[in-house]
Amino acid sequence: MTDKHGFSHMDDDGNARMVDVSSKGDSKRTAIVKAVVRLSAETLSNLLENALPKGDVLTTAKIAGIQAAKRTHDLIPMCHPLPISYVDIRFQVDQVASTIGIEAEVRTTGKTGVEMEALVAAQVAAATIYDMCKAVQKDILITDCRLVYKSGGKSGEFRNE
Repeated sequence: MTDKHGFSHMDDDGNARMVDVSSKGDSKRTAIVKAVVRLSAETLSNLLENALPKGDVLTTAKIAGIQAAKRTHDLIPMCHPLPISYVDIRFQVDQVASTIGIEAEVRTTGKTGVEMEALVAAQVAAATIYDMCKAVQKDILITDCRLVYKSGGKSGEFRNE
């Protein structure tokens, strides 16, 4: 449902509102988001050797990302709370480029998609890596966060690799 100007998150008086999805049918939905964390070679080496002061960075970042996906509706005002059926955070370490690729995947069966949950999961995993490495490096770069895949719902499949 949209207002007279075609906006779904505003009523006819311009007030913010949550979209009513009650008339939509359930469908299986998946979203995958990727992001990149760029570290110095020394920081990445210490991370891989579990030699950083705050402990096991990637395990902690994975748990943080999963938790973030489940709490997205608490952070993004117009997001619906969703019965998430699956969340995974995967890492691809590239020692030559000194980067950690993050891939967050979220699935549900419901009336609205999980793109926001995947975006928040990837960004919180990246922020957790930053937090756990900042004691040894201040110029960490988080970049290239983007939706790379979604499926389900009226708009169907989307790929952005």
